[in-house]
Amino acid sequence: MRKAILITLGLSLLAFPVYAFHDGGVAHCNGCHTMHNSQDGDPIDPDSPAGNDWLLIDATPSDVCIGCHDHLDQPFPITDPDPMNPPAARAAGNFVFLLEDNLNDGHGGGDLENHIPGDAAGHNLDAPGHGLAPDATLTAAPGGDFPAASMGCTSCHDPHGTTDYRFLYGENRIVQDGVAVFGNPAPDAVGISVFASPTPAYHNAYKGGMSDWCANCHGDYHNSGDLIHPSGRAMGGTIAGIYNRYNGTEDQDGGDESTAYLLEVPFEDAGATNFSTAGPNGSSRVSCISCHRAHASSAPDAGRWDFSVSLLHEDGDVSGSYKIPDPYNSINQRSLCNKCHNKDEFDHIEVVVTP
Repeated sequence: MRKAILITLGLSLLAFPVYAFHDGGVAHCNGCHTMHNSQDGDPIDPDSPAGNDWLLIDATPSDVCIGCHDHLDQPFPITDPDPMNPPAARAAGNFVFLLEDNLNDGHGGGDLENHIPGDAAGHNLDAPGHGLAPDATLTAAPGGDFPAASMGCTSCHDPHGTTDYRFLYGENRIVQDGVAVFGNPAPDAVGISVFASPTPAYHNAYKGGMSDWCANCHGDYHNSGDLIHPSGRAMGGTIAGIYNRYNGTEDQDGGDESTAYLLEVPFEDAGATNFSTAGPNGSSRVSCISCHRAHASSAPDAGRWDFSVSLLHEDGDVSGSYKIPDPYNSINQRSLCNKCHNKDEFDHIEVVVTP
């Protein structure tokens, strides 16, 4: 009887998911820290007799994070060695694009003096052990004063855990020993497993507050005339209707609201779920992440698509950078700005029938 009970218990435990290192909160301390600058008798940092700041097991907080989150046996590591052969995109994007030489696919982008370096691909991490460095162009967050030299994984995520989406810092949370204090709360969202492949039928559900959270560091874009494009505002019936009808340049009016959701152009909705394929309604909101990746992309300014190309298939042609996949897989596909604004109908580009 005792053996049968143990076997039953073991099978029951196997039926539950195996938790990741953080276990939904703070991880075990020695996964990131060491008390005596040694591990199995070897110094953690042979170049520093005192070890690393905060008793970390690697040079910087971001190096510690990437040490676990870049495993290539995971389906979606957050960075990897080759920016020309990255894994499929996660919602936040991939830091590997920071290593690209040129992101400029606009006019003259192939000329050396017009190159846009990889540090414009997104948030630059201080992770020298993984070939990443602080932004070489900007000294502070655009639209704010968060110091670029302090940018790292723990500028946004609390490694000790929070009750908020993706461990993001919330209202009145102190970031990195007082580098910043966040005034706006973390977004309301429900994430899918970090090991899962996002699909239109299984994706992060953004309910609200993402743009306000981004404004913790980029506030001037939200508080002044510098923010030309609305963010965090209701889309209204006209824009929502265009989004739902638009099914690509070759099918501008054939979309169905029940299946209109496009991973590449997400939106916020209070009723959003991880499994919804429906498009927006008038009260759904456009957000910073409707157009930008939170980590990085193979386009300037962490764009979900390259804003400087006319046709998506032209991405990467001039710069030689990674070609961001076209969700409509068409040689005729215009910018994904058209998912909300649809100006395809009146353009003068000759439509080529896809073979």
